[in-house]
Amino acid sequence: MIHAQRMIESHPSPAPVDAAMLAECVEACFDCARTCTACADACLGEQHPNHLARCTRLDLDCADLCGATGRILSRQTAFEPETARAVLLACARACRACGDECEQHARDMSMEHCRLCAEVCRRCEAACNNLLSAMGS
Repeated sequence: MIHAQRMIESHPSPAPVDAAMLAECVEACFDCARTCTACADACLGEQHPNHLARCTRLDLDCADLCGATGRILSRQTAFEPETARAVLLACARACRACGDECEQHARDMSMEHCRLCAEVCRRCEAACNNLLSAMGS
């Protein structure tokens, strides 16, 4: 069992949705935040980083939104569903945009860091959308 799920299950307030699904989304968000940060750094290390300005920006925006979403979803006391829905939607959209951009660089320029980032972004986007569906948005 992953640590996030154990924390959610041990909380005195019940989770607003299935604990495993919530934990999966929290973990996907934190994994995506780390991966997007690393991808942005790798873009800056490329031979022509100015050609990757949009990718770097989307990486950093996605990392920030994913980190915030993971932290907000980790808090169960006085859970606010509308706030959770808003951040989940924003996170899913940021992951889609970042994933699309990174996929293009992976395909057109054979950038492995972008391929990995796109993969993680897709997984996080799906986790956010699954949680949104479970919450009845």
